Amino acid sequence: MKIFFATDIHGSEICWRKFLNAAAFYKADLVILGGDVTGKVMIPIVAYNGYWQVTVRGESMRLESREELAEIEKQIRNRGSYPAVVSPDELAVLSEHEGEVDRRFSVEMMHSLDRWLDMADTKLHGGQTPCILNGGNDDIFEIDDMIESSPCVTFAEGKVLDLGGFSMVSMGWTNPTPWDTFREAPEEELAAKIEAVVSQVPDMGRTIFNFHAPPYGTGLDEAPALDDQLRPMHGGAVMKPVGSVAVRDAIMKHQPLLSVHGHIHESRGKKTMGRTLALNPGSVYGDGVLQGAVIELDPKRAKVSRYLLVNG
Repeated sequence: MKIFFATDIHGSEICWRKFLNAAAFYKADLVILGGDVTGKVMIPIVAYNGYWQVTVRGESMRLESREELAEIEKQIRNRGSYPAVVSPDELAVLSEHEGEVDRRFSVEMMHSLDRWLDMADTKLHGGQTPCILNGGNDDIFEIDDMIESSPCVTFAEGKVLDLGGFSMVSMGWTNPTPWDTFREAPEEELAAKIEAVVSQVPDMGRTIFNFHAPPYGTGLDEAPALDDQLRPMHGGAVMKPVGSVAVRDAIMKHQPLLSVHGHIHESRGKKTMGRTLALNPGSVYGDGVLQGAVIELDPKRAKVSRYLLVNG
């Protein structure tokens, strides 16, 4: 069995397309996206009479044609942001009324995710190639029902999924971060969530942990140390472990065959933890590059026969 695993694409449409294409490119039997599916930023494009105005990365641009508009919208989506075409009056409402930006952002996010699920249906031939998605700490809870209702994508959170002789358990929640994101919990609570789903596994020697948070202190969780203002210390040169103790302890206790993680973009790598192979493929979604792991499982011997961290 060959699996393609990626994570933390944060709304980058080009990375989503590459993720879907990876099924055919790597001849994978199934594809898994581990969490942080959606983006974090909405960029308004103001529609005037005969032209549009937008500011991207500090550069103000005037767009004179629908072709220019479409190209800028594509660039914004590929970087992981959501373009929102608004009138000057709508822009004023967004600026002046509390909660309006969040409301419009959610609308644009859900609209984008709906398009992505349609792409998956087409690219993966209506579910002939299994596609598994999970939320991450940065994903709002509203995406869960939309993914759950998709006919061609499986939502993994808190479930034991049968992967044809192997089981996979998934947890998108993480230990607390400085940014107080959506799916965070204290370590004790996270440990309870993990045990609740892990207890349903029939054979730990044939199980994959798909936990968004990497295990603490393993080198898969090294992120820039932050000062009191949440700024990287010494230009990001000082690193520190920020992963989950609960995830680390669960791996060491249960010793699954494989454990795949994300969340910390900078910590691409692998770690052997007892009998468990732990992987974090990392993320550079902002550059339009998809990082992932191609993993081959031997169903007869219940082992990871081969793995490769890839870029594309």
